[in-house]
Amino acid sequence: MTDSELKALVSLLDDEDQDVLRHVEKRIMELGDEAIPYLEKYWEENFNPLVQQRLEDMIHTLQLDLLKKRLHAYKESGGQDLLEGMWLVATYQYPDLSLQKLRQDLEQIYYDAWLEMKPDLHPFDQIKLLNSVLFGKLRFSANTRNFHSPNNSFFNALLETKKGNPIGLSVLYMLVAQKLDMPVWGVNLPNLFICTYKVDDVQFYINAFNRGLIFTRQDIENYINHLHLVPQDKYFEPCDNLTIIKRVMRNLASAFEKGGDHEKVEEIRTLLYTISDPGDPNF
Repeated sequence: MTDSELKALVSLLDDEDQDVLRHVEKRIMELGDEAIPYLEKYWEENFNPLVQQRLEDMIHTLQLDLLKKRLHAYKESGGQDLLEGMWLVATYQYPDLSLQKLRQDLEQIYYDAWLEMKPDLHPFDQIKLLNSVLFGKLRFSANTRNFHSPNNSFFNALLETKKGNPIGLSVLYMLVAQKLDMPVWGVNLPNLFICTYKVDDVQFYINAFNRGLIFTRQDIENYINHLHLVPQDKYFEPCDNLTIIKRVMRNLASAFEKGGDHEKVEEIRTLLYTISDPGDPNF
């Protein structure tokens, strides 16, 4: 379809005949995500509120469909790149967000930490140095005031505001630590997400939400007992990236639910279904 043909279709979006309107919308939607930049341009050029609203609805639907495709591809590829997964979640709210920009921002944080690191440090001392950079020099902190804000699930918002929830701060912690060749991974605890430093016969745990507090397996056992749960290996061992992304999306759905935005809750659940297996207990 040529630009002029698409523009002619858009000009019919204010038609009062519902049959005409359905036909026009169907033709436009069949173009898929390639139509998005054109629709955005026509939205800027059009001053009819009714047409603008219809354009917004179509753009959102096309962006949602594109995100479903990307999430499906991410799952099928095994979710190897955690930052890419966080970027995909963020594009739900920030569709123009650049993955390259996130990589550049993360690279700068890594560089700040790398400057402080010294060779042959004990694992505890490595973590203490990383803590001093992330929570001291760079001032990342727990977003206790707006704990249930949807923005806590968007990695770009965490990098901009320097405030986040347990899983967001843990992801940041993991990504920087791994770039420093530190064996730090995520652990998917009930009601809390933490990190673990694990290599050979050394393993301990890190609470990024509490400024990188170091604790032990016994502390996790006490926590599990306090919740009256049966201990499972997954409460002590690293989880994969898809598990992390699914938890971020469940947190996001919960945040929208607390805010009363039920339409967004359903959209996030649909996206979550895209990367969940049949019978997934976490879905």
